[in-house]
Amino acid sequence: MKHESEVKIIGYPQETVYAKIADLNNLAVVKERFNDPEVQAKMAGNIPPEKVEQVRKTLETLQVSTDAVSLEVDPVGRLAIQIVERDEPKCVKFGSVMSPVKFYLWVQLLPVTADTCKMRVTADADVPVFFAGMIGKPFKDGIEKVADMLASLPYE
Repeated sequence: MKHESEVKIIGYPQETVYAKIADLNNLAVVKERFNDPEVQAKMAGNIPPEKVEQVRKTLETLQVSTDAVSLEVDPVGRLAIQIVERDEPKCVKFGSVMSPVKFYLWVQLLPVTADTCKMRVTADADVPVFFAGMIGKPFKDGIEKVADMLASLPYE
């Protein structure tokens, strides 16, 4: 099962965005940002409190290094991905390490101007045909959310 996100415009140079995405230590900002009162206020109107708490608990389990990231996801358990390929400054490819389903995720970057770039996230998961119909929409929605999250990160 393969899905490509919509193209997102990011207000930072391609090289700056690539440098952040190519080092998974930078994902720690997601946890910090989640605890920001402004971000929490925005979420309060859009996300039920029990979902916010679920995300908070998941983020508490987040472990990052330069090349890998893992976290606990109920009911699956610990999931982990690692960088399997870097093509500076155009693409970072991730692959599953600990996952019930083998998958790859690419983050592709192209310059728009000297100060902006565009990004597309592509995911390809080895899902049995039987399950593809059941998880197709959540899979696509999840990839769009990943792309939105990456597009909204502070890259300075």
